[in-house]
Amino acid sequence: MHRRPKYNIPANVAETDTYYEIHLYALGYDKANISITVVDDVLYVSGTREIPEDYRPNFIRQEFPIKSFEKVFHLNEEIETEGIVAKQEEGVLIITLPKKPEAQRVERNVDIV
Repeated sequence: MHRRPKYNIPANVAETDTYYEIHLYALGYDKANISITVVDDVLYVSGTREIPEDYRPNFIRQEFPIKSFEKVFHLNEEIETEGIVAKQEEGVLIITLPKKPEAQRVERNVDIV
């Protein structure tokens, strides 16, 4: 039996003053079959889904995962790992990584006297 490798999935990463946000393209993956784990300073995201046994396309090029994916992110010391949350919207897995207070950009207006 031929085993397919775990594929990476496309990801976008955005930054605000108070958090980072990772958007992963996970269309077709149920949240019950997605695992998000933080070990030390590494974020692991993986997912699997059931594919019918008789589903055997003869791809000549395959760029998105059919059965499983795996993505790894190395976190910096700015991340408050206890506050990481995730949600899924329209096939996109959104992981929010809050910054520690000392890493947040502070902005204030200064009055002219």
